[in-house]
Amino acid sequence: MRRKTAALVLAALALAGCATTARGPKTADEIKFGVWASKNNLWEEAIFRWKKALETDPKSTAAHNNLAVAYEKKGLFEAALKEYEAALKLDPNNSFVKSNFQNCKENIQSPAKEVDAKKGPDAKK
Repeated sequence: MRRKTAALVLAALALAGCATTARGPKTADEIKFGVWASKNNLWEEAIFRWKKALETDPKSTAAHNNLAVAYEKKGLFEAALKEYEAALKLDPNNSFVKSNFQNCKENIQSPAKEVDAKKGPDAKK
């Protein structure tokens, strides 16, 4: 799971470069600050910044994706899925968001699979 999480962060950082929107530099600044916070493992600050970015530009694919990454990092998978879905609704062909969304769904399923594997093949589900 750590490898996938690292890939998520890298994708979030890559999307930050696309942050300049019609709403102006405030959104881009908040996204960049959030990226800085995430690099420094300050996930609450990153979440705060990406939420602020969405206040000024609710159509920011980067802010939705990055917020989803932060939620996933904190184990808030339902919130992460919601943000990935919002990002995909805005930009359905975005390969970073698609990949992150798929990885998130796999991360959610992985713990359940691990538990089932530990129970053994004869265990009732």
